[in-house]
Amino acid sequence: MGFMIKNPESDGGKAWPAIMIGLFVAFGGVLFGYDTGTIGGILAMPYWQDEFSTGHRNPDGHLDVSSSQSAMIVSILSAGTFFGALTAAPVGDLIGRRWGLIASTAIVFNLGVILQTAATDIPIFVVGRFFAGYGVGLISALIPLYQSETAPKWIRGVIVGAYQLAITIGLLLASIVSNATQNRYDTGSYRIPIAVQFAWSIILVGGMLVLPETPRYMVKKDNLPAAIKNLAKIRRLPKDSPAVLEEIFEIQANHAYELTLGKSSYADCFKGNLLKRLLTGCALQALQQLTGINFIFYYGTQFFKNSGFSNSFTIALITNCVNTASTFPGLYAIEKWGRRPVLLTGAIGMCISQFVVAILGTTTTGQDAAGNIIVHNLAAQKGAIAFICFYIFFFAASWGPVAWVVTGEIFPLKVRAKSLSVTTATNWLLNWAIAYATPYLVNYGDGNANLQSKIFFVWGGCCFVCIAFVYFFIYETKGLSLEQVDELYAEVSDARKSVNWAPTMTFRELQDRKTTVVEKQEVEHTTTIV
Repeated sequence: MGFMIKNPESDGGKAWPAIMIGLFVAFGGVLFGYDTGTIGGILAMPYWQDEFSTGHRNPDGHLDVSSSQSAMIVSILSAGTFFGALTAAPVGDLIGRRWGLIASTAIVFNLGVILQTAATDIPIFVVGRFFAGYGVGLISALIPLYQSETAPKWIRGVIVGAYQLAITIGLLLASIVSNATQNRYDTGSYRIPIAVQFAWSIILVGGMLVLPETPRYMVKKDNLPAAIKNLAKIRRLPKDSPAVLEEIFEIQANHAYELTLGKSSYADCFKGNLLKRLLTGCALQALQQLTGINFIFYYGTQFFKNSGFSNSFTIALITNCVNTASTFPGLYAIEKWGRRPVLLTGAIGMCISQFVVAILGTTTTGQDAAGNIIVHNLAAQKGAIAFICFYIFFFAASWGPVAWVVTGEIFPLKVRAKSLSVTTATNWLLNWAIAYATPYLVNYGDGNANLQSKIFFVWGGCCFVCIAFVYFFIYETKGLSLEQVDELYAEVSDARKSVNWAPTMTFRELQDRKTTVVEKQEVEHTTTIV
C-alpha cells in the first residue's frame, strides 16, 4: 500500500500549480486563527485590564473586566463571523470567489483591525471585533469554496485541510506575539498584537490579485472560454488539451443538469438529499465546536492562570505548538486513510482525553472562600495539562482539518456557496454560544456556575456524540471528484456503505446515456404511431 500520496496517472497536466494555489489561499486561515488567538492573551494583560476595566476587580483584587464584559468582548467576534459566513454565499456568487476574498480582507477585516488598534475603551473595541469577525466569517466560507473548486481530486483533502493548518499557525503566532508583549505596561501591550494583522491581510490580498478565478465559478457564470483558460493555467496545459476540455465538459454537464432543475435558492438546500447533506455539514461543524477546542484557545491563558499555574502564557504557547505540529499527520491521513477513519479515531481519542482531564482537575483541586484555586496535587495538575495536549493532538489531526474538507466537498455546484455559508455559519453560531457562555460556566462569583475543570465533562460528553455521528452519517469521499460525490449521495443511502462505493462512469457519460435512452424511446413511440 505504501505511505506516499501519489498523483494518479489518469490526471492530466501538472498538479503542483493547483496545490501551490490552494496552499497559498489557505493562508487566509492565519487571519482566522490569529484574530481568534489574540484575545485570550489580551484579556490576561495587566495594562489592558487596567485600561479597559470599568471598576470590576477579579479575585486577586486587580482591576479587570467582569464576566459579562469578557463574554461580550470574546463572543462578539463570533457574532460577526456568523453574519459574515451567511453573507459569503451571495458575495461569492455575485462577484466571485476571488474578488470576494479580496474585498472581505482588504475592506471589512482591516476596518475591524483599525478600530481595535485605536480603541481605549470597551465599546470601540467591541465594534472593531465585530467587523473583524464579519471579515473572518466571509473568509472562512470563501476559502474552502475556492480551494475545493481548484484542487485536484486526489489531493483535495490535503489542500482544504491546509486551511486548518493555517488557522493553527495563526493561533501559534498570536500566542508568540502576546507572550512577547504581555509585560509591557503601555498601549503597545495590546496594540502591537492587534496591528500585526495588517501584515497577514496584505499578504493574502496581494496574492489573490494575481491568482485566477475558479473554473467552476466561470462555468456557473456561463463563461466557458474563461473557465478553459483558468483551468489550463492551473493545470499548466494548453487550452485545447484533451485533459482540460474533458474536465471542463464534465463540470459543464453537471452544471447543465442542475440548471434543468431550476434556479438555486436557499430553499433548495433543504430539499431531497441536499437536506441530508446540509444537516450532515451543519452537525459536523457544530460538533467541531462542541469538542471544546476554542475554550482552550479563547480562555486557556486565563483558565490556566486561575488554576494555579504562574506561567500560564507559556502553557498556552505550548498548547498552540502542539496544535500546529499535530495538524501535519492529519493532513497526511485525510487522503491516505480517508475521512471516516480519521474522524472516528480523533473522536475516540478526544473523548478519552477530555474525561481524564475532567477527573484529574475535579479530584485534585479545591477553592477557598474567595474563589481562588487550591492545588492539592501538583503532579496531577501537570498530568491534566499533558492530557489537554493529547486532546489537542487528536483534534488537530482529525476534526480540525477534516470538518472543513467534508463540508467543502459534499455539495453540488448549484448550491455549494449557499450550503457552505450555512454550515460555516453553524460553526460560528456554536463558536459564539461557547465563547459567550464559558465565563458564566467556568468562573467563580455570583451568577456563575463555577464549573472550573468540570467543564471538561461537558466537552467529553460531546466528543462521545461525535463517535456515533461519524459512524452513522459521514460518507467516505476520498479520491472522488466533486461531481462523483453527487453520484455517491444519489446511489448510496447509508453512510456506512459508502466506503466500498466506486463510480462506474463520469457524470457526462451518465447524462449522455440518459439522453440516448430518451431519444430511443421517442423514436420507438414515433414508429408505433406511424
